[in-house]
Amino acid sequence: MLRKAKAVWRGTGRAGNGNLTTDSGVLAETPYSFKTRFENEKGTNPEELIAAAHAGCFTMALAFTLQGAGLTPTELNTEAAVTLEPEGQGFRISRSALTLRAKVPNLDQAKFAELAGTAEKNCPVSKVLKAEITLDAKLV
Repeated sequence: MLRKAKAVWRGTGRAGNGNLTTDSGVLAETPYSFKTRFENEKGTNPEELIAAAHAGCFTMALAFTLQGAGLTPTELNTEAAVTLEPEGQGFRISRSALTLRAKVPNLDQAKFAELAGTAEKNCPVSKVLKAEITLDAKLV
């Protein structure tokens, strides 16, 4: 399986701007710039996309993990908060904090924490990130 995305950039790092497009068409010339990354201008940024990828990957991995344990979740709601911080002359992504709130019938908190931890470790996006990953998983 191969998934692709394309970035186009015009101009300098601070004053320039670009767009991101995915083969699926979900992103189609979606704008990004210094202001969408470091300020709050409308558009996207790499860290937001990594957060979306991590939340989506982990949540699907957990659904499969729960299925393997004979359980069906009513709802899995995950937020990933990716931290970008200065490092030397540049920046690094230092952390991805996953916050999960789940409704899973017939499951206690201890077993849920075990299954969620397994899913986090086996999520392909977790494996590719070389950052601290935390998981706050609660049944609600």
